[in-house]
Amino acid sequence: MGSYIDIISGFKMKKILVVGDVILDRYIQGSVTRISPEAPVPIILEEKASYQPGGSANVAHNLAVLGAEVIQIGRIGNDFEGQLLKRSLKNKDIDISGIFVDRDVSTITKTRVIAQRQQVVRIDKEVVGADVQGQMLSKVKSFVQEKIKKADAVIISDYGKGMITPDLVAVITSAALQKGIPVTVDPKVEHFACYKGVTCITPNLKEAENAIRNIKISEDDGHILGLKNDKLKTFEEIEIAGERLLKYLNSESLLITLGEHGMRLFEKDRNPYAIETKAREVFDVTGAGDAVISVFTLALTAGATKCEAAELANYAAGVVVGKLGAVPVTPEEILQATT
Repeated sequence: MGSYIDIISGFKMKKILVVGDVILDRYIQGSVTRISPEAPVPIILEEKASYQPGGSANVAHNLAVLGAEVIQIGRIGNDFEGQLLKRSLKNKDIDISGIFVDRDVSTITKTRVIAQRQQVVRIDKEVVGADVQGQMLSKVKSFVQEKIKKADAVIISDYGKGMITPDLVAVITSAALQKGIPVTVDPKVEHFACYKGVTCITPNLKEAENAIRNIKISEDDGHILGLKNDKLKTFEEIEIAGERLLKYLNSESLLITLGEHGMRLFEKDRNPYAIETKAREVFDVTGAGDAVISVFTLALTAGATKCEAAELANYAAGVVVGKLGAVPVTPEEILQATT
């Protein structure tokens, strides 16, 4: 492959399906004026409030900013927040024909209160344990099977809120394999077993540790991995665990993000590839994982090797953590970071 410029220029007009848990992110920003006389908590004078697509919808937003054509597949409740989220995505030129209204749930909403650039509290609104099933699941599967015919890649963005089920993952991977396009996954540890055979899975270190723990508990006391513990404290332990997880998943690759220690890329029949962090300063890690999977996937569709795709994704993550909130990274910002 050529330069980073060549890869990034190939992002434009790629057609990506994003399947996952859509979330509305609400930000309340202000300054601390004093301590409340009612309780030992700060009083924050609200100066600004805003809404942004979150969860899987933030992945779609990242892709759109990077120049891709995006179809968002997910569900919302029959409420004001759901309509607000759909309107926000549509305004960002994201196809919302795959967002279905489920009257049995509310739209997942995360409200973050921020004072002096620090998050003070987060308030979540959601219906816990409401998996997509029945007629709703049938609609989603049919939509995926139809739209994947013209897609260049599929991203599964699993926040564990009920949208992603083993049955749906099986439909996606089967259809993608038939078409010969990549499927990448930002995982939820409880679902690791159903991601087998995908192109790449992108857990962070904690998610990888939790996945090992979950596999050890659920499958033959962990003998299937052959790992004594699930705490990965050294690079050697990370590399052994990464290779075992890759074999367990029978996937093409595994990309473990390590925060300030960069990333480790694992591919079949290759030595682990270490990537040093490119972050210059860290304000907020919110949205870094969404940027990683967006850039990594688009780079693959543009003809990059997995090592090149991981390098670019690492630069993108370095840009995002220098911002406040889940803010998409632009092609220009990535290119600037590589110089």
